[in-house]
Amino acid sequence: MAKHKPTVEIVSYGIYKHWDAKSKALPKIDRFTTRIPCELDIEFGYIVNIKRAKNAKLRYCIYHPDIPDEDGHPMPPFDGLEYVGNNDWDFYLGDTLWEPVANKTGPWRMTLELDGRIVADKTFEVEDEAPYEGASFWKRGKLRPRGY
Repeated sequence: MAKHKPTVEIVSYGIYKHWDAKSKALPKIDRFTTRIPCELDIEFGYIVNIKRAKNAKLRYCIYHPDIPDEDGHPMPPFDGLEYVGNNDWDFYLGDTLWEPVANKTGPWRMTLELDGRIVADKTFEVEDEAPYEGASFWKRGKLRPRGY
């Protein structure tokens, strides 16, 4: 009998509500986007669903935009290994911005590899000025509608 190939699907991506890494629950999506405002503690990334890959090795990697470490050298990418938990498994790969936020702008690339093959790849652009996105424009404090 032929073995089924694993399938990987990006379920959601963008800005998420606060996520507790110690919790088993995955974060909830707040806004689908690849353009991230440069704000302290903003949570962004993606959730994938992996099927038919129980116990397979999943390598994740987050490439930062040359953020300097304490010695002024660019930080290496953040990477690690995880084992797929079951045959219908959801996984969150994400990051957040920390102080000082001024040096966090630029492209943040997040990849997932399954058995040495990239199965998910998304780049988020962290920007000083958030893009105009409907109602969120008013929340930014630049302009206020009358009566507020």
